[in-house]
Amino acid sequence: MIVWGVVVAAGLGRRFGGMKQHIELGGVPLWRWGQKALLSGGVDGVILVGPVEGGVPGGERRRDSVAAGLSRLPEAVDYVLVHDAARPLASSGLVGRVIERLAQGDVDGVVPVVPVRDTLKEIAGGAVVGTRDRTNLVLAQTPQGFRLPALMEAHAFFDGDASDDASMVEAMGGAVGWVDGDPGNLKLTYPEDLRVLESLL
Repeated sequence: MIVWGVVVAAGLGRRFGGMKQHIELGGVPLWRWGQKALLSGGVDGVILVGPVEGGVPGGERRRDSVAAGLSRLPEAVDYVLVHDAARPLASSGLVGRVIERLAQGDVDGVVPVVPVRDTLKEIAGGAVVGTRDRTNLVLAQTPQGFRLPALMEAHAFFDGDASDDASMVEAMGGAVGWVDGDPGNLKLTYPEDLRVLESLL
């Protein structure tokens, strides 16, 4: 079972207000945290995507950047974990859980998830128009793991952009399992998120 990782660090950071690739957490660039977590969690190698040290050029959309990373994987790779550099506090234990679930061999992909803690409201204009049942809803994280052939097929099958790779595998009818995520595996999206990550670190 040969497992590699792809760390995506090519985003423009529109909601953040600028590119996040070179922001440091604890004196270490965000992408380096992700690379270290994957390697210490059990992957055999990591492809970095984006304008970072040793990185390959990314694409216009997230899925294009992931595809750029997939194209650089060695031929012998069986499984791949795709991780967002904007989630620097992913743990090696989380990486290990994803790999262990993939190794069971009954799914095409694995997503770490955490429960939805807040009440979900639907809005339209200035009004609240409904409350949604959160019983079977979860929040998805990365790293997400996949059988490499299934993910490659999903990228060829799916048209348009996608917020994560699991949604493309789902769209083509692939089986996606889940493992417990980590509440501390937060994504750096807005400037105030950096203060939260620093406090967790």
